[in-house]
Amino acid sequence: MAFTRATGKHRARSRMTRRGANMATVASLTAAGAIGTLGSPALAADAEAAVAQDAAPAAAPAPVIVIDGSLAATIDAQADAQHLAARKAEAEAKAEAKRKAAAKRKAEARAKEAREAEERAARAAERKRLASFQLPVAGSPVTTGYRTGGALWSSGSHSGVDFRAASGTSVVAVGAGTVVEAGWGGAYGNNVVIRMNDGTFTQYGHLSSIGVSVGQSVTPGARIGLSGSTGNSTGPHLHFEARTTAEYGSDIDPVAYLRAHGVGV
Repeated sequence: MAFTRATGKHRARSRMTRRGANMATVASLTAAGAIGTLGSPALAADAEAAVAQDAAPAAAPAPVIVIDGSLAATIDAQADAQHLAARKAEAEAKAEAKRKAAAKRKAEARAKEAREAEERAARAAERKRLASFQLPVAGSPVTTGYRTGGALWSSGSHSGVDFRAASGTSVVAVGAGTVVEAGWGGAYGNNVVIRMNDGTFTQYGHLSSIGVSVGQSVTPGARIGLSGSTGNSTGPHLHFEARTTAEYGSDIDPVAYLRAHGVGV
């Protein structure tokens, strides 16, 4: 038998129409048991795929967020506040750093002032020590006074004072100065003469031994030798003189000299 299509313009059925017809056909065939017995496996799979595709939900459109003017203003205000807070924190950090630097400089200045004060005090103490005077033999009394007369002295009188000192007793410089004579001194035996820093001279006679040399600087209390009985001496003692020059005959009162320099005699 032959079939013919009526003449005229025809529009193909839409996909939805075709799918609906197919589904109707599948449904009718299924109800009749045709798919399970007469239909091919491919036809059954196509029908099931079509049903699953039609049952799948359509993709949801992307959400759109709309920000009104008041919310935008709030966000801007928060951003400005955060910016101001950051600037404030930075300014505070810089101020704190400056404060610490200033405190450090002050502490260093105070430490420097303290060191300088200590150094000044030490220099003053050293100057005082160097300017100080003391007895040539510690704790010893004068046994023969200045200008005492007698045949023991060629000039007819004592040109200095004698301090009691057993042989071997330490003899020290009464003040700071420089040794200008150290050796044998005739009637004085072993003797030392020191030019003092104030321009005067002191002499130490009858020593058993000498512990300094010419040109040596001495400080108050520095040991210059040991007492004895060398030279024109009747027994161990220290002969001490104060002079205006290094030469014999320029003597001055040694007791008054020591007292003028703060030494109790």
